Amino acid sequence: MADMPARLAEIVDEFAAAPRDLVLEMLLEYADVIPPLPADAAGHEGMEQVPECQTAFFLRARVTPDGTVETLFDCPPEAPTTRAFAGILAEGLTGASAEEVLAVPDDLYQRMGLAQAISPLRVRGGTAILGRLKRQVREQLD
Repeated sequence: MADMPARLAEIVDEFAAAPRDLVLEMLLEYADVIPPLPADAAGHEGMEQVPECQTAFFLRARVTPDGTVETLFDCPPEAPTTRAFAGILAEGLTGASAEEVLAVPDDLYQRMGLAQAISPLRVRGGTAILGRLKRQVREQLD
């Protein structure tokens, strides 16, 4: 069984070890990590909406010919927490193989200690983002 990508594991450990009162601040730093959408996805072309998120959130995972996963996320700036979840995944999954992406634990955000820092609704949204990402990867492997 593959382990989750090393960079994502580092991020999880940083959050898990952080003092509770810093977790939200750390989280929001990831809101700026998401790269802008490429022109071919400007109208959310080929992207899936995540209805569990309170804001309009779109994602796409593509397994490349060399077996790594490319992620695309789009989320409005006025939803910084949700953007931060995407930023963590965007940074943590860079260069990851499909197997590593599928090995990411579903309770990722709980492991990071976020359940105490943000509302359950937001944690649920973040968990849904991860779940859909993994499902898209799985469908491309079958």
